[in-house]
This record gives sequence, structure tokens and C-alpha cells, in this order.
Amino acid sequence: LVVYLNNLEAKSRQVAALLAPQGRRSANDELFREGSGLRRQLAKLALIFRYMHAELSALFPGGKYCGHTYQLAKAPAHSFWRGHCGARCVLTWTEFESILCTCHPVESGSTGLALRSTINLTCSGHVSIFEFDIFTRLFQPWPTLLKNWQLLAGNHPGYVAFLTYDEVQARLQACRDKPGSYIFRPSCTHLGQWAIGFVNSDGSILQTISLNKPLFQTLLDGQKEGFFLYPDGKNHNPDLTELCQMEPHQRIHVSEEQLKLYWAMDSTFELCKICTERDKDVKIKPCGHLLCGSCLATWQHFESQTCPFCRGEIKGQEAVSIHQFQGKSSSDQEDGEEELGQVSRARQGPLVPTNSPRAPRKSQHTLHSSQGPET
Repeated sequence: LVVYLNNLEAKSRQVAALLAPQGRRSANDELFREGSGLRRQLAKLALIFRYMHAELSALFPGGKYCGHTYQLAKAPAHSFWRGHCGARCVLTWTEFESILCTCHPVESGSTGLALRSTINLTCSGHVSIFEFDIFTRLFQPWPTLLKNWQLLAGNHPGYVAFLTYDEVQARLQACRDKPGSYIFRPSCTHLGQWAIGFVNSDGSILQTISLNKPLFQTLLDGQKEGFFLYPDGKNHNPDLTELCQMEPHQRIHVSEEQLKLYWAMDSTFELCKICTERDKDVKIKPCGHLLCGSCLATWQHFESQTCPFCRGEIKGQEAVSIHQFQGKSSSDQEDGEEELGQVSRARQGPLVPTNSPRAPRKSQHTLHSSQGPET
């Protein structure tokens, strides 16, 4: 909390320095002029304050500290933080960098500085468990975390940081005669997800949130469909195919007892309980509830970032495959595959949500575009 308050004071002083003293109208005019340097600085500080508020809300929900129990969305990232940092929720950058190097080596010099500016959203000189959570969600999967970061942020011409919805719209105005131009940024309102702005075939500028898949997969899919061809209007589109090492689906085994329970209800465990048409293939993190990918996409398309079952915050999702009981073998246990009883937790809500989203009859397009409020 001391680190937070010191940073809050420092950022408040920076805002005060931008505001023109009484009688200096020229500086005041520049502050409110679109595209000016002072305006850009003010917009960046506004985003930093937004991140600071989100961090405070995450670590002090309802005014009560929970940093020691904060759950990162990605299990390997959570194990890494708790294994090296224990119950602490914030580290100096120097200490964090040395710990990160034990798992993901970081080059010194400009690369280290660039990594720091990406992770440290609040620009405090420290790294909190909240900021690390956001970073690992943005640059998943964990095994190639820094490689993903280097290709998507460090070297990609389409990456922009600390830009608002309106600034993305303004930046792409120069590319309206070049459909397929695009830029991407960490979303300000959907933390841990990416917002992608692009010029559509009719010259309109759209912005979309990348849902249910890593950014590199969204960019590759969009490239195939003709949406994401020219990063920031440039002709060279970096090749991201080397990142396409698919993570193995988590295998969930259903016990004989659980099968009989669902059969008694004239249902099956693998059937999605929202649409009752498709099989479950996605696990919501961190709560662990299961549903089909189409229902999750529809649910999130309507701006809901909470689980449709327990209303817990959705921090990520994982592809799963469900296997019915066929007799338990020793190899299954050695592989560490989860039993149904381990997936379902006592705190998880009712089996069927009270306000279930209507399942789509046709598959949803991977791009949900909007020209509305900031994403």
C-alpha cells in the first residue's frame, strides 16, 4: 500500500505539472488539442490511473486486503509467483527480474527496459502480482512467455501501448485507403485481453476484442481472412507461425459413479448445460466451470466478463477434452489427469445459470466488431 500511495502522489504531481498555471492560455490550449504532445501525456497518465484503480480493486476487494490469496489466471504463472515470492504481492523490478530469469532468461540493456515498461502498467518501479497476472494472460502460453512477448510487442510494428479507443481510431485514419491495416493494444476495459483496431474493406475503422485464444492465433486467423494484413499500414506482416505450438488439451476423466448420476437425470456429463446441444470443450479460469466454446463466445460478446454459472471473474480459459469412464489405468494417474471431483469445487455455483445466454444456432465469427465505447 505504501508503494501504491507513493506512486499515486508521483503521478498526481505529473498531472499538476501538465496543467497550465493561471494566465498561461497557450499551454492550456495545447493540452486540449487533439494530437498534441501534452494531450498524449495526459491520456497516458489517465490510463495509468485506470490501471492503478484496477490493481487496488483486485488486491483490496471490498476494502479488505487479499494479496496473499490472489489467484493468477494461468496455473503455471500462479505456481511460479507463489513458489518464488510466497505470500508477497509486490516486488521491486530488480528482484522480480532476477527471479524471472530463473525460468525465462531476460537480456540486459534495452530488452530488459522494454520488458519492464510492458509489465509495469502502473509505472511504479515495482511489479505486483496483479500486473504479472495481466502480463501472463496477454502473452500466453507460459512455456514461451518471453518469446511471445518479443514477437508480439518487442518486434511487431502493429503493437501500440497506452493508447485509448479514440487514439486508435485517429491513428488508423491515415490508413483508411488501405483495408487490412491494423494495430493492437492491451485493452483498457477488458484487462488481460487484446483490443485490435483495423481498417475494414469499406474503409471503416473497427475495433474488436480477441477472445478465447492467444493473440498470435487471432492475428494469424485474421490474416487468412484478410482483416489483419498491414501492421500500422506497413507492407511487411511478421510471420507468427513459429508460435503455433498447440498446448495439449487438458483431459478430464468422468468416473463411473458420475456417469450414472447424469444418466439418472437423462443427461450426460460432457453435454454443455447452457445450450444442451454441443459438448463441453472449454474450462473457465480460475473457477473451473465447463461449457462449450460457442456459448462462452456468445456470453462474452454481450460484454459479460463473469462466469455464467458462479459469476466469478473470467481471467482466462483452457481447452479441454472429456473422456468417459473406461476403467482406470495406472498410466492415467501418472499423467495427472483430473477427475471430475477435482474439477468441481464446493464454492462453484448452481449447475445451470439463472440467466443462461441463448445458444447460437450458427457458429459465431471470430471477430466481434464494435464502433461503440472504448474497449
